[in-house]
Amino acid sequence: MSYTLRATKREYNNWKKAFNKKKAAPEKPDFRRIGLMDPSIGTSNMGDFIIQDAVKSVLRETFPDSFVSTFPTQLSRKMDSVQLMQDQDVIFIGGTNLLASNMEARFQWKVTPIDSYFIPNKMVLFGTGWWQYQDKPNAYTQNLYSGLLSKSLLHSVRDSYSRDMLKSIGIENVVNTSCPTLWNINPAHCKSIQTSKASDVITTLTFYNKDFKQDAAMIKMLQQNYDHVYVWIQGFEDMEYLHQLAPDMKKIISVHPDLHFYDEILKRHNDIEYVGTRLHAGIRAIQHGKRTLIVAVDNRAQEIGKDTNLNVIKREDLDRALNFVTKPYVTDIQLPVDAIALWKNQFNKTSF
Repeated sequence: MSYTLRATKREYNNWKKAFNKKKAAPEKPDFRRIGLMDPSIGTSNMGDFIIQDAVKSVLRETFPDSFVSTFPTQLSRKMDSVQLMQDQDVIFIGGTNLLASNMEARFQWKVTPIDSYFIPNKMVLFGTGWWQYQDKPNAYTQNLYSGLLSKSLLHSVRDSYSRDMLKSIGIENVVNTSCPTLWNINPAHCKSIQTSKASDVITTLTFYNKDFKQDAAMIKMLQQNYDHVYVWIQGFEDMEYLHQLAPDMKKIISVHPDLHFYDEILKRHNDIEYVGTRLHAGIRAIQHGKRTLIVAVDNRAQEIGKDTNLNVIKREDLDRALNFVTKPYVTDIQLPVDAIALWKNQFNKTSF
């Protein structure tokens, strides 16, 4: 049974037998059961925790009387998890770049046709994005998404590119809400962010998408223009990469690889701003009211920047960073507020 991919024939038959023997569902309780596919479970990327912080905040606001259960996206699941997922009224896919055009080869979101069989059309995208710029989804991926994703509820994606990719395969019930990490950054918040350069800067690197020449130039530019350069270690190998880029560590202070320590720097340091390659580290800085420039290393920041006026430059255009460093910059995030309201309000009108 090649279509089951990694699952063996025995596993599939056992799962099917358990599904067929499942007893009738008990009487529906007074509260809804909400499932959340959580990319931060088992992650080595602290940015996933920034996303989940926002996702869970919105779920608490939207479903205050519901019971939320979390399940991993990046780890394989067995039948006990699948049975629990069957009991959920709806299952949200909580952000990150989990979508791809070749899901048979891209296993960041570990779903297969088995999930389509046992949990058909129960999943709702929530601020989810496309992995990279790709060709139109292949037949396997089209069938997988058609079997997994709700056909009656609106899906939320984090950029126009992701929306258009889904629409290209006939999934029309989708809106671009941008990333939920931005949803609370309103005009009043933007106005509270200072426009002039800070004395210190906090930055990040992206070890899995290196450009030694450009990344070294960024670190050097920061060393030349700021009193101190804090480096938050967001990914597992970022520190090793930092030592390659700046072996003398001049002016550089490393920040421990935990969201708590990053938040502490942003909270207690009044004269610091962000310039770095990690998208959600930059958004977190804006959440804390810090002037921010994101140096994009892939499609995610570029696409969100196009849609929301998030301050993003391509890594190959690093010379533009000096404009941010030397001149005033006004933060002016523009959110798709109507699309956000449309997606959230649908849950006031449905019982799933």
